[in-house]
Amino acid sequence: MLRRSLIATVLILLALGIPAGIAAASGPDRALCQQDPFGPGCTAGIPSIEYQLLLDEMLLHPEPNVRPLAVNEEELARFAFRRIVGDGTIYNGPGGEAIGQIDEGFNYVTVTGVQGDWIQINDGQWMPASALAVARPSRFTGVYIDGGLSYPMAWVLIPSYPSPYPGAAGDQSRPILERYKRMNIFATAEVDGWEWYLVGPETWIKQTNVARVLLIDRPPEVKGRWFAIDLYEQVLVAYEDEMPIFTTLISSGLEDWPTNEGTFTVWSRQVNGHMSGAEGQADFYSLENVPYVMYYDSAISLHGTYWHDGFGYRHSHGCVNMTITDAHWAFQWSADGGYDTPYVHVFSSGEYK
Repeated sequence: MLRRSLIATVLILLALGIPAGIAAASGPDRALCQQDPFGPGCTAGIPSIEYQLLLDEMLLHPEPNVRPLAVNEEELARFAFRRIVGDGTIYNGPGGEAIGQIDEGFNYVTVTGVQGDWIQINDGQWMPASALAVARPSRFTGVYIDGGLSYPMAWVLIPSYPSPYPGAAGDQSRPILERYKRMNIFATAEVDGWEWYLVGPETWIKQTNVARVLLIDRPPEVKGRWFAIDLYEQVLVAYEDEMPIFTTLISSGLEDWPTNEGTFTVWSRQVNGHMSGAEGQADFYSLENVPYVMYYDSAISLHGTYWHDGFGYRHSHGCVNMTITDAHWAFQWSADGGYDTPYVHVFSSGEYK
């Protein structure tokens, strides 16, 4: 892409009768434009001639050339989940006797029946509705790439006002860039060790506010349908051999429970499974009916997630969280291609600061 842009720049300069070398020598460079973003020969923090060459592209391609995956309403409605917010006591019926206790922690149960102010969570097991909070699964979905991207793509993670040049504060007179908005990246600049991305006319955003899609080469040992997981950007890309097919945001392991890098194969698949861990500890968790699980690194898996909408950030005990819609797609797509045990390639394109 960079080589193509450089060639296009030279061709446009020649068409205008301006030798490329003379234009580069006579105008300000990136460093000078960062010091005086709208000074002579500068626009939005980069040389004006570079900016003008990008302007048509920004106007012609305001959004990435991708197709969103439709929200799977049937899957979102297949179960009703509740988080335990009370003391975790289980009763044998509405208003009945206590027959058990769920340890305090990050615990979710599945609704199997409702009677007045009581919720049935399993046969013969009930809890008062006041002890349970409704879980609302994320409606975020990934996108079909259809073979490639014309420009690098990113999702907004933190709602941000656009900055008029790299390193500038957000301009609050302009519309905010909302979370999960998709954007093309037309240019990159570095300020104080951080990258800034030009995503539209006089519209820059800091790298910490977005998740960028980076396409990679197929590892030699990998074939067929496989998944690449970038831990730094918190992005998954699904490939068929060398062809990128689909991309989405994920949530991998937190610092204390990191997701391992490496190349793996899925060894077990479950349409629904129970997950729990850290028994007797402050971070105890118990999650019922976790959807579309693909185990690939011992007990670490790709799976659907109904308990948070924090995609694009680390959030788990090591697993790779996806939305329910995305996980269902990945589960079915790999199987439909004849790859019940697809490869999973986990890497990091950067280091957290």
